[in-house]
Amino acid sequence: MYDTGSTAFMLVCTMLVLLMTPGLAFFYGGLSRRKNVINTMIMVMSVIGIAGVMWVACGWSFAYGGDGSLPFFGGLDQIGCFSATEDMIAQTADVPEGAVYPAIIDIGFQMAFCMITCAIITGAVAGRMKYGSIALFIALWIPIVYAPLAHMVWGGEGSLIGDMIGALDFAGGDVVHISSGVTGLVLCLLLGGRRGFGLVSYRPHNVPFVALGAALLWFGWFGFNAGSQFAADGTAALALLNTVASSAAGMLAWILVERVRVRKPTLVGACTGLVAGLVGITPAAGFVEPWAAIVIGFVTAPCCFFAISYAKSKIGYDDALDAFGCHTVGGVVGGLLTGVFCVPELSWTDFGGLLYTGNPSLLVSQFLGILVTLALVIVGGLAIGAAVRAVYDGTLRVSEADEARGLDVAAHGESAYPAYLGLD
Repeated sequence: MYDTGSTAFMLVCTMLVLLMTPGLAFFYGGLSRRKNVINTMIMVMSVIGIAGVMWVACGWSFAYGGDGSLPFFGGLDQIGCFSATEDMIAQTADVPEGAVYPAIIDIGFQMAFCMITCAIITGAVAGRMKYGSIALFIALWIPIVYAPLAHMVWGGEGSLIGDMIGALDFAGGDVVHISSGVTGLVLCLLLGGRRGFGLVSYRPHNVPFVALGAALLWFGWFGFNAGSQFAADGTAALALLNTVASSAAGMLAWILVERVRVRKPTLVGACTGLVAGLVGITPAAGFVEPWAAIVIGFVTAPCCFFAISYAKSKIGYDDALDAFGCHTVGGVVGGLLTGVFCVPELSWTDFGGLLYTGNPSLLVSQFLGILVTLALVIVGGLAIGAAVRAVYDGTLRVSEADEARGLDVAAHGESAYPAYLGLD
């Protein structure tokens, strides 16, 4: 018989992770310009449709199908999830040894991960990418990049990153954050900067939206990290506690840095620091002690701050809503610090963190896992971007006239703040 407590726990965690994508729509919508808020939010919300269909059609099978013997790919045996219901009925009658909840829950849980990962990408290209081109890009990116990467990290015995390299990723530092941020950067480079980039100051148009989105993300992240233990037990509780601790430290660190650098703490900065702390703890959530989670938050947030505030302008890439600066930078920092602070008894491998063992093996594995992730995502992103650009007559971006007018009206015929009686 299944453990009803863990079954209920995983169902709730799945719903919490599903909440993160609408939360990100508010977060990104508030950060965007007034004339592009509808476009920014619909790009995020459309991911629910695209990823939901693609995950059932092939994503789940490519990531977690087969017998786990392939290092790069799951299998084709669960295409369309045609056997999911039959398997669920059979497993209910004869519960597999060691199973604590119905395996069908995993399909929905991992689908929610796929959704939020794809949604993060859209923030990098806000305000200038064609709606159709980003939709097609996401539809291709899921089976070509995301699903194989998920298998390489979480595919179990025989997987390239998780087993052969021995890198740890508790809830998605590689799979979710590094992959989405780097993909956003690739698209930024393919698109070029926004109209007026480097000359115009882009400011969030609705700060309360940013705070609302951050709150929804924060709430959903508890299911994201704690649920990645796949059981209602002590490690899940540790992951939840570490999520709170790191996000709190990240927020506080960002506020302190702003207070020193610009003399004024901001609500947008506090919310961004919260998210940076969440990103940093994601790969380490179930592996480290709470004090280490605070250290991770305090280190990750300033790294993201300087990536967003200084590196972006120095290098010259136009990551509109800082998907790369927050998620890739935070994911890399968190992944490497996992190799430092991992409690040996909690490790999925034979190695604990450098701090406890004096052995750099896990830290080296973390570094190599990140390199493999970067290589796959960059090559895959460039290839898919080139293919989509060819489909759209050689350009991924909207016309200059539409960009100047604003994509809400030009692309969707809607306005977030329509004028009434001549007042706007």
